[in-house]
Amino acid sequence: MFAHTLPLVHAASGDAPGDDGLVGHGDFRYRVHKEWTQVNPFRIHLDNCHEMVQDSKGRLVMVGDDPRNNIIVFDKSGKILNSWGTYWPGGHGLTLVNEGGDDVLFVSESGWARSLDDGVTMVRQNGYVAKMTIDGRMIFTISHPMTVGAYTPEMLFQPTETAVAPNGDIYIADGYGSDFILRYDQHGKFIQKFGGRDNKDKNYNLANAHGVAFDNRDSANPRLIVTSRGQKAFKYFSLDGEWLKTVPLANLQICRPVIHGEHVYAGVCWSHGFSEVKVEKPWLYQSGFTMVMDNDDRVVSCPGGEQPVYENGVLQRVQQDEAKTFYHGHDVCIDEDENVYVCQWNGERTAPVKLERV
Repeated sequence: MFAHTLPLVHAASGDAPGDDGLVGHGDFRYRVHKEWTQVNPFRIHLDNCHEMVQDSKGRLVMVGDDPRNNIIVFDKSGKILNSWGTYWPGGHGLTLVNEGGDDVLFVSESGWARSLDDGVTMVRQNGYVAKMTIDGRMIFTISHPMTVGAYTPEMLFQPTETAVAPNGDIYIADGYGSDFILRYDQHGKFIQKFGGRDNKDKNYNLANAHGVAFDNRDSANPRLIVTSRGQKAFKYFSLDGEWLKTVPLANLQICRPVIHGEHVYAGVCWSHGFSEVKVEKPWLYQSGFTMVMDNDDRVVSCPGGEQPVYENGVLQRVQQDEAKTFYHGHDVCIDEDENVYVCQWNGERTAPVKLERV
């Protein structure tokens, strides 16, 4: 009886910005649905909604860091179909691959977890990557790279993301650890690493290598896109780890790149520098949104932010919209109708927001 008196958890509160109720720019404009889904807090537990993918059945699969139900499965109407997973107190990255008709998930446990003592203090530990069936059976794990001689024991391993090439090679972004991209074969055998922080050629340096994605938009020249969030940039690398290009993104502290069609989408966790706001914990200051980048590496839309402007070919600073549509954009998932589902970090335990393409 008492349970029915508590409100359901909506995606977020507040009205959409703009006279027409839309966010975004150019061809990428959206209607905001903050109550796309409703979550019963007695059945489904939300902390940070970190990432989301769409499976071959059209379901939306989300990973979060509440270990009572790390994985939450929605249909496109917002109905919760299933939840599972109690393995990842720092559940962060989620990559879906179809292997011979079967969907499998790669889950990145980042190693950042809430203390069991007070439920608030963040505890830092090493993480791992798990390959899972779509219904939650563990296939194998990839643990600290010191086990294969790629790291020394004192180096942190806190993976935030994975990407999988068509040949099955697995690329792990150690975004909260030592900032390397680690490459393994389809069975989890180590091949190489690149990136890190102390290269003679500074183009190879990464700072908060938060994301990695396989980019096959030019099928003759497949490559990787790697997030270097501390440098506010995406970096392109060959599949063998050769640096190809850096795309500076002004003040946008972007999360993982998500490729859909000819465009790259990403959450923007912050648009301010931590030294710019005079608060005790500047990383909690709300300034996030989302972005869309075209095949020429130009940002063409910032839903939840100002319109992107270039001067002499250089992206200028983009700020969050006045309505503060989002808290901290952490990931996006794009469905077959071009709708975008936005996961948020530090979003007051709110569920993902749906952006309906118009």
